[in-house]
Amino acid sequence: MKTSEISGFYKLSPAERLALVKEYAGLSEDEVKTLSAEGSLKLADANRMIENVVGTMPMPLGMAVNFKVNDRDYLVPMALEEPSVVAAASNAAKMARAKGGFTATTTAPVMIGQIQVTHVPDPDEAAQTIMRNKNKIIDMCNAKDPVLVKFGGGAKDVECRIVQSMRGPMLIVHLLVDCRDAMGANAVNTMAEGVAPYLEELSGGKVFLRIISNLAVKRLARSTAVFDKESIGGPDVVEGILEAYAFAEADPYRCATHNKGVMNGIDAVVLATGNDFRAVEAGAHAYAAMGGRYHSLTTWEKNADGDLVGSIELPLAVGLIGGATASHPVAKANVRILGVKTAQELAEVMASVGLAQNFAALRALATEGIQRGHMSLHARNIAIAAGAIDDEIDRVATLMASEKKVRMDRAKEILEQLRKRK
Repeated sequence: MKTSEISGFYKLSPAERLALVKEYAGLSEDEVKTLSAEGSLKLADANRMIENVVGTMPMPLGMAVNFKVNDRDYLVPMALEEPSVVAAASNAAKMARAKGGFTATTTAPVMIGQIQVTHVPDPDEAAQTIMRNKNKIIDMCNAKDPVLVKFGGGAKDVECRIVQSMRGPMLIVHLLVDCRDAMGANAVNTMAEGVAPYLEELSGGKVFLRIISNLAVKRLARSTAVFDKESIGGPDVVEGILEAYAFAEADPYRCATHNKGVMNGIDAVVLATGNDFRAVEAGAHAYAAMGGRYHSLTTWEKNADGDLVGSIELPLAVGLIGGATASHPVAKANVRILGVKTAQELAEVMASVGLAQNFAALRALATEGIQRGHMSLHARNIAIAAGAIDDEIDRVATLMASEKKVRMDRAKEILEQLRKRK
């Protein structure tokens, strides 16, 4: 019986690991070649980035055009597998240009490090004691990363919260750390580790978790844009988008998909630049649920001229230093294409892409429906999966889209008919 219990797998080379995977899964030689093929990311580099590497998995990389953010033009790299997203973002950005494009801002790049202090005899008194010693705590933190301090970052403040849990009250100490152009996880976690023994001394409690929070409420990105009513299809389209937005605000079932559309755009840029899209996703959805009700990350309204005004606000903890951003050759090239100089500028572009993506989805839903454009592009993927090659792909996709039967079985039928005619 085959087993996934493989001793010493991590000690093997990528080729040796792949040989075992081939045997385990019964892979063909073509499948092995596909997994081991090298592109811009060499296998040796991938092997240093994560564990148990056997290959790499390429992702389509597109360029969203037409973006103007804070009066500056951007070509925006987007890495994702979903059709229509890049086209929709580009079209939305073009419509936004009629009224000047996107205006974006960010707060300081401050991350929160959490230190969980348990079994505290008097949490209120301990919190007061910690706050009386916050300057020493800040100094201890900054001693852990003098380089960050040199560039204007470092620990800036301390907060205390008393959290009631199923295991009793916990004193949660927050370190507020300005991470400058880094995402900041390593710096923040190191500071939290370093100061934990002193917090135990001050509180009389026991520290367990010492880790960054991905709910980066101190590190917000905002963007807004005005969409000329005539440019987007007239007053009826404006009203339709407002109705769709009201639905999302009122119903979490709709709002989850509404915000997913926002993140279609943001995640694609996060991934293209080598940032942590899981952290960004977690922070965005947690932020959307603050206050006890899941709400839209965007806001839509009509101004005095009848034009549509959209805005977005969400935490965006992204960086230009460290991680895959600094080690992945495609990520480095994508940052160069963007031309951003700071992590805050990068976040401003990402927020603008999220707003554009949301506008495009709402406009499609309020007019022709989301499927028309999406399915015409999706039909190409179905055609390829059915075995179509070269000019067959477009012929199969076009016929399926015209019939509104974008399905694998129909793709195979059309492909078979085409080949019989040859």
